[in-house]
Amino acid sequence: MASRRSSREPSLLGICLCLLPFVLSCIQYFLLWLPADRPSLTSALVKALPVLSLAFFSWIQEAGSPSAPWVRLGLLLSALGDVCLVWPNGFIYGMASFAVAHVLYIWTFGLRPARLGLLPPVGLAFGAFYAFLLPHLPPALAVPVAGYMAILGLVVWRGLARGGRGRTLGALLFTLSDSVLTLDAFVSPVPAARAVVMTTYYAAQCFLALTVVEHGHPSPKAE
Repeated sequence: MASRRSSREPSLLGICLCLLPFVLSCIQYFLLWLPADRPSLTSALVKALPVLSLAFFSWIQEAGSPSAPWVRLGLLLSALGDVCLVWPNGFIYGMASFAVAHVLYIWTFGLRPARLGLLPPVGLAFGAFYAFLLPHLPPALAVPVAGYMAILGLVVWRGLARGGRGRTLGALLFTLSDSVLTLDAFVSPVPAARAVVMTTYYAAQCFLALTVVEHGHPSPKAE
């Protein structure tokens, strides 16, 4: 028998109230603006708290969505990636955590409709960006970054193919965030990079979390 929590259709007011911890933790992050060059457990917690809040949101607002557990796990892995990226030597571990989170997001988007016509332009865009980035990457990161970008490209393909505000905007904003991050880290400083990266990143995760309450509650195996 379905629980009361999973049988109710979420209301707009309920969704907004459940997003309040996410909004407040985002405000806290930007108000504190802890120095990025002084890694600490406190800065890791402050950075990860908004995404952890979204994981909690996906639990209390899933309303029977079969994709909710996978979205939630993706959010938790993203929070782990946030923690890893606080420390410079944690970059590869953070990227791996996000890569697995993206695989889970792809699973929740499903593989139908395929819309294979979207693959060439998405692949061309990601391939061109990687070709531009490659000369600036440390040799040890060339293959991991290529793998990560391939997975992120699949997220964009599936997000555009399935449609819906949460999937489409989540995928595109995640791409924008990661693009600015890599340009700033490996090519040349980007003005206000951290603010742009974190704003688009938190927005992307919020849109992805909202897929659990989108109309129809698409299954990971949805046709």
